[in-house]
Amino acid sequence: MASNGQTTKSPPSPSPLRNSKFFQANMRILVTGGAGFIGSHLVDRLMQNEKNEVIVVDNYFTGSKDNLKQWIGHPRFELIRHDVTEPLLVEVDQIYHLACPASPIFYKYNPVKTIKTNVMGTLNMLGLAKRVGARILLTSTSEVYGDPLVHPQEESYWGNVNPIGVRSCYDEGKRVAETLMFDYHRQHGIEIRIARIFNTYGPRMNIDDGRVVSNFIAQAIRGESLTVQLPGTQTRSFCYVSDMVDGLIRLMEGDNTGPINIGNPGYFMTRLVLKEHVA
Repeated sequence: MASNGQTTKSPPSPSPLRNSKFFQANMRILVTGGAGFIGSHLVDRLMQNEKNEVIVVDNYFTGSKDNLKQWIGHPRFELIRHDVTEPLLVEVDQIYHLACPASPIFYKYNPVKTIKTNVMGTLNMLGLAKRVGARILLTSTSEVYGDPLVHPQEESYWGNVNPIGVRSCYDEGKRVAETLMFDYHRQHGIEIRIARIFNTYGPRMNIDDGRVVSNFIAQAIRGESLTVQLPGTQTRSFCYVSDMVDGLIRLMEGDNTGPINIGNPGYFMTRLVLKEHVA
């Protein structure tokens, strides 16, 4: 197997049930952060396949059990309250590693916890993937590009970053997580996938997460004036959550290691234009 021009070890062997001649086992899929916004929509999609068994782990720092209430008690679904900074022992075939606060309000509330989640949480999930021979997908972020000097950003762009800023717990944490993924891939042969997620919106967004879409919606619901940070010409791409889930599943099932940008590639709306749409 080769990636980025470097030869890697063969991946660890998966469970013998994968190659059983007489028993067709379900695919066991772990979703960390599965009670969150994107995670819960991913769970919904995975549960539609009757050959999938889904295990969700979440500490509910930003996620909510209500997002998963339709699956609680389902025979192919399991929910575990767990913090990924602590080791987890489960038997799975695939790991979608989404666990991490993703909005500035939450990740700046406890920056040390945020970077521990990114670094230690990813280490623990990679250790699990190594032990059981699972393929692992990391949801990274467009924030790894920092304050980019190139627009739009291609995956080959290394970014323009600040390692000591107030947002660095998230940005740099995700960069370290990507490094760990590739180091485990090259050194131990772990099958990895890395998605760099751009702005995503849709049902179950946290209305108070401090990001532009939720801010506008919250102000509109409260009858307040919609506020735009000057100069208002900043551009963002907005991807609907179902499209994001499609991208994550296709990346997991495909042959491309990544990193892969996932978002809306064709429409960059200024904040002033978005304000007019919401109003």
